[in-house]
Amino acid sequence: MIEKTYNFSKTDTKIVERLVDDDNLNINHMVLTKGTGMPEHYSNSNVYMIIVRGTMTLKLDEQEPQKYSQGHIANIPFGIKMNINNFDEEVLEFFVVKAPNPKNYRGE
Repeated sequence: MIEKTYNFSKTDTKIVERLVDDDNLNINHMVLTKGTGMPEHYSNSNVYMIIVRGTMTLKLDEQEPQKYSQGHIANIPFGIKMNINNFDEEVLEFFVVKAPNPKNYRGE
């Protein structure tokens, strides 16, 4: 088999799982229930968040929070303070793609 495959959980409960962590990139799968979020942190690479279900409330640096729903991809540059939450009823599910992998990111 030439290809490598990865599986992600199908759940409605909070989960954060690392799917891919190789030299090229890092992919995480996250599910957040209403009222949950990720700890505030700084982006450690070029980050792409792909929302596949629900609505994400995203606050970057000192900007006003923005809402992104299913079908949106939010791209956050390196070194940005991030705050990700689900304040809505529907479960939020999204993938986080970091390219290059943070362990190989050298900044600009």
